[in-house]
Amino acid sequence: MLLEYNKRAKLLGMNADALILAADSALRTLFATPRASRATPKPPNLLQHEANGQMLAPLEPPALTQAEMSLSAALMRVNHVGEVCAQALYTGQSMACKDPALRTKLDAACREETDHLAWTQERLEQLNSRPSLLNPLWYAGAFAIGYGAGKLGGDKLSLGFVVETENQVEAHLAEHMSQLPANDLASKAIVAQMKTDEAAHARMAQKAGAVALPEPVKRLMGAAAKVMTTVAQRI
Repeated sequence: MLLEYNKRAKLLGMNADALILAADSALRTLFATPRASRATPKPPNLLQHEANGQMLAPLEPPALTQAEMSLSAALMRVNHVGEVCAQALYTGQSMACKDPALRTKLDAACREETDHLAWTQERLEQLNSRPSLLNPLWYAGAFAIGYGAGKLGGDKLSLGFVVETENQVEAHLAEHMSQLPANDLASKAIVAQMKTDEAAHARMAQKAGAVALPEPVKRLMGAAAKVMTTVAQRI
């Protein structure tokens, strides 16, 4: 069995330990319940005031119609897919990274993406919905991109993928903020915090020496993301 692992690892340019770690990350992302290190973002309390200015208990958030719940679930499923891909991308990049200090930064970003994964999964459950059935496919593709970029192009090109990915994700989250039902304050709070974190990840990669990707690569990434988001809304 160990010999077989070593053969497969060599084909991927990994040692057996790295291959086991990659498999562990995939299994935890796809099948385990993610645990956030930060509390789920909440919308600001809606407070009533009596005539004398005394504040009462927070109001309940407005109820969503069935149509609004379906729309929110579709959008949050797409966001969950994005976080599955982020786990895969950062894991692949970290494994291919040659700089220990940079690997630490990538691992820290990956942990923040785990928060996003947990938040979006929790929200999907609250909306009586489910993650994408194609998550294993999305994970495999993102891991291949992250690991391949690091191995073939080196750390600076790998960081370029981080910058472009996070920029595209930030723009996509901004769209979702406008598309989510006005009453869905819970989803909006989660998406707003995710957007802030993604922008910070892009700045981290830029400061660490990312090189700009060629325009054809950026357009290809955008087209792939469009396919993924369209499919994930439904499947």
